[in-house]
Amino acid sequence: MAIVGAAESERIGKVPELSALQLHIDAALRAIEDSGIPPELIDGIATAGHPPIDVAHYLGIRPNYVDGTRVGGCSFLAHVRHACAAIQAGHCTAVLVTHGQSGRSRIGMTYPDPGAESMHGQFEAPFGTTGPVSMLPLNVLRYMKDVGLTHEQLAGVVVAQRQWAQRNPRAFKRELLTVDDVLNSPYITYPLHAPECCLVTDAGGAVIVMEAGAATALGVRKPLVHIRGSGEASETPMITTMEDLTSSQAFRTSGQLAFQSAGITPEDVDHLMIYDAFAHLPILGLEDLGFVGGGEAGAFIAEGRTAPGGQLPMNTNGGGLAYTHTGMYGMFAILESVRQIRNEAAAQVEDVRVSVAHGIGGMFNHAATLVLSSEAA
Repeated sequence: MAIVGAAESERIGKVPELSALQLHIDAALRAIEDSGIPPELIDGIATAGHPPIDVAHYLGIRPNYVDGTRVGGCSFLAHVRHACAAIQAGHCTAVLVTHGQSGRSRIGMTYPDPGAESMHGQFEAPFGTTGPVSMLPLNVLRYMKDVGLTHEQLAGVVVAQRQWAQRNPRAFKRELLTVDDVLNSPYITYPLHAPECCLVTDAGGAVIVMEAGAATALGVRKPLVHIRGSGEASETPMITTMEDLTSSQAFRTSGQLAFQSAGITPEDVDHLMIYDAFAHLPILGLEDLGFVGGGEAGAFIAEGRTAPGGQLPMNTNGGGLAYTHTGMYGMFAILESVRQIRNEAAAQVEDVRVSVAHGIGGMFNHAATLVLSSEAA
């Protein structure tokens, strides 16, 4: 299987003239154009947030396969995995996966919070633990206490990603920062300063998945990006019931499944995208995916090993901390992996043959991982 079309909305950042649904459509039309395949060939559709049938109707598509899986920001990585299975099973030929979210302008949003009857509503919210900025920092506080991560190392995540963003004209935050700049900025929630928290933006994105041989026979416009492996996993509906706040079971399982199905190890990976709603997520991701040992990720990043010129280029578009973050970021991690493999990224890394995109869902509830490659398995 392969990704044969990939695109973002024409504008990202602040786009108040388009609703969330229109951002879906803008990106979808651009992905179809990018692929060069006949639009009528698309017979599968997947998205989170807006019902996929809404997107299909707007585009004039009558799908045989519909996937409305919504497991947080990694939903789109899961959609790609599901699309591969659906195509292999003969349910459809070409699946369009779309995302659109008006996170900044709040135009046409349809993303309700969990109700009072949910587990979160019953067992977390009444005690003041609600919303990402109060829940996700639980992990980094425990990690700092148990493992010894320093404030300076945490700030180093932002410093590295601003170096990538500075090379990307579409990045929302391109100004270079030092560790001192981060530590002298206002806190949003302890221990996270404002630059250590994700952006809030408007944007859309879309990819098209097909069987590689069928895509080649059609003469698609761009080089195929092969889906070598994938994985997904869940742990718990509530962050307060994680087995270990310093390590995500869902991250570990999803990564292991993806690497095993691709037949690779972390040493084979040229480029990495780890969902970064907050600065500590790449730290946990590096360790749980096996790129470094436990407790080593903070120093690994602080030493510049994920920054431009480092041994493991990571979040090369600037990530959710500097590029764009609509509320559900996973689509943009996929798109940057695709661009790097196609050799068309703004901050292009030399000789990217294998890229891994990894995403979180909710408050460490779910995870999904894709291994993408310039070559078939």
